[in-house]
Amino acid sequence: MTPGASGTAGGTAKGVRRRAELARAAADLVREEGPAALSHRAVAARAGLSLSATTYYYAGLDDLAAAAGAALVDAWVAHADAVLTHVRARAADGVAVEDPAAVVVDAVLPPGDDAAVRAHYEQLLAAGRVPALAAALGAGRARLDAVLAALLAELRLPVPAAVALGVVDGAVVAATSEGRPVRDAARDLLLAVLGAREPLR
Repeated sequence: MTPGASGTAGGTAKGVRRRAELARAAADLVREEGPAALSHRAVAARAGLSLSATTYYYAGLDDLAAAAGAALVDAWVAHADAVLTHVRARAADGVAVEDPAAVVVDAVLPPGDDAAVRAHYEQLLAAGRVPALAAALGAGRARLDAVLAALLAELRLPVPAAVALGVVDGAVVAATSEGRPVRDAARDLLLAVLGAREPLR
């Protein structure tokens, strides 16, 4: 069994650092070019490391895909948690959130314009065709749900995290396919679910 397959290669501080660098490079490839771009050679080039380093730490492509999925989840959770931290800091200063639904949308969606959000969802859909990547994303879902649940509670919005996420996902897909502004569509639909207003047509 190779070190990458056994998991012992990443035991040292250097090994842990290298594995993390490669995982982030793999995640960047998936996010920017899609799961089809994932290969040991491409990840090595992206990380600025040798091909042998990639195959040493990740023996198979499934291992690399799983690492990419975990790194993607880490980034999404960190983004949502940063939004939650900001909301809590404002609350501590006595500053009310003027548009809670928009805050939830910002926590769910990646930073950037509509093109960035569209690319994000295109790669998410493509990830379902790679079992190891899909499994890693699914395994990390509970972490994202937990942060969203805390954010919804902080904002006093009476909707479960899974529902809020599903509403935003659905609104993004519809708005993207119809050429409408993505964030506005997601906010409006979430408000409609909360009973605050009718969704925009």
